[in-house]
Amino acid sequence: MPIVTFRDALRDAMDEEMARDDGVFLMGEEVGEYNGAYKVSKGLLDKYGPERVIDTPITELGFTGVCVGAAMVGLRPIVEWMTFNFGILALDQVINNAAKMRYMSGGQVAMPLVIRGPNGPAEYLSSQHSQALQSLFAHVPGLKVVAPATPYDAKGLLKSAIRDDNTVIFLEAELMYSWKGEVPAEEYLVPLGEAEVKREGGDVTLVTYSKPLRVVEEAASELEKAGVQCEIVDLRTLKPLDERTVYASVQKTNRCVVVDESWPFAGVGSHVAWLVSRNCFDLLDAPVELVCSEDVPMPYNHGLELAVQPSVDKVVQAARRVLYME
Repeated sequence: MPIVTFRDALRDAMDEEMARDDGVFLMGEEVGEYNGAYKVSKGLLDKYGPERVIDTPITELGFTGVCVGAAMVGLRPIVEWMTFNFGILALDQVINNAAKMRYMSGGQVAMPLVIRGPNGPAEYLSSQHSQALQSLFAHVPGLKVVAPATPYDAKGLLKSAIRDDNTVIFLEAELMYSWKGEVPAEEYLVPLGEAEVKREGGDVTLVTYSKPLRVVEEAASELEKAGVQCEIVDLRTLKPLDERTVYASVQKTNRCVVVDESWPFAGVGSHVAWLVSRNCFDLLDAPVELVCSEDVPMPYNHGLELAVQPSVDKVVQAARRVLYME
């Protein structure tokens, strides 16, 4: 199976869907002439032309609104926000129009819109450009929220998102674009709303998604040295959330640690931890642990930057606590 980077998996997904459906187009800052800020759209302008790969000014509210209108009339726009930090400016269009149009029209108006780009902490970007904003979007009815952690999932989920008739918020991460993984050469789809068990184990369930998956996998390897067999559940889609896969794993292990790089208050990880605590109460042999970022703006100092985020050591210690190993 070919080894592909995360960015190339995303580009291949857009390329295949643009070739399959003339109604699919890409719009955003630097997506055309510059091949994308992170080179995700490399070559698409040359292949599909400026009518389908459209460079925009730095006006997230404006071009997101254009794509909301395009989706309403039957096209399938892909919006690239250079970063979700900039996308904060477009929240009015996302929350008040894209998320609500199908509901307010009684299902008569579809909203096949994908909004994608990097989200979450990176490096040396400080408080305004290094934020995990997934909870803002997961909070809003009418939005689907997707956060893949591997090139395979990125391609399959993006293709499914482009074909969906609802607005899909597609969360990537700047530090993930160079990650590599196996991606089939033949066409495939990964359904939205289905989590995946990335590693089997019987002692403790580690629930995560997106970039923290690597931290969790390293933590599981460390715990294995102490004889602990971790089961890793990758949510992949945050909304709709595949609760059944999570509960099935907790039923097997009786212990759960949720790992999320967003803030703790009203975060996705906090919600998952609450769901497990409520719906698996009689199965749990220990309280659910949450490992997330500290409730502070992101520091610029690299040592502090790393200190506020989830780490291998933090996950290991949380797993040891639920196993009563300390």
